Amino acid sequence: MRWQSFLPLIVVSFLAAVLFVGLELDPKIVPSALIDKPVPQFDLPPLPGKEPGLIAADLARGGISLVNVWASWCGPCRIEHPQLMEIAKIEGVRMIGLNYKDDPAKALAFLQQLGDPYESVGADRTGRVAIEWGVYGVPETFLIDGHGRIVLKHVGPLRPEDIPEKILPAIQAASQ
Repeated sequence: MRWQSFLPLIVVSFLAAVLFVGLELDPKIVPSALIDKPVPQFDLPPLPGKEPGLIAADLARGGISLVNVWASWCGPCRIEHPQLMEIAKIEGVRMIGLNYKDDPAKALAFLQQLGDPYESVGADRTGRVAIEWGVYGVPETFLIDGHGRIVLKHVGPLRPEDIPEKILPAIQAASQ
């Protein structure tokens, strides 16, 4: 009977330990169930004037693709945009945009104002395709190898240091 009086203390201690361990975790590191798996099947219309749109088969046609999920209303997307413009200069990497729940006219104005690093842009007006990719916020960036498999997921805006520390090594690894 005496041990039962300590039960609330034991439960609270256990919960405190779990929360303490959780504080040490990096919230930017979100494991993706899609790593090393083929890109989900999808077919998106283009932004007006950015034909032909985007289908999953485009990402499995050989070569490396960087798929960036973005929106004109997304403040962090503006912050990361200079990094995308730099990555677009890398030979052998196709920059693909997945425009998320956005007004097409505003998306086109965003690209006109900041520059257009994308080879093609699919318009995901409902957000359904982004859900299939496991996206829960914008921006998110995925690296796809030449076989159409997701090899890297980056959550949040790309920072200048992410290019040499994460993106370039992943591109090099995917090229082999």
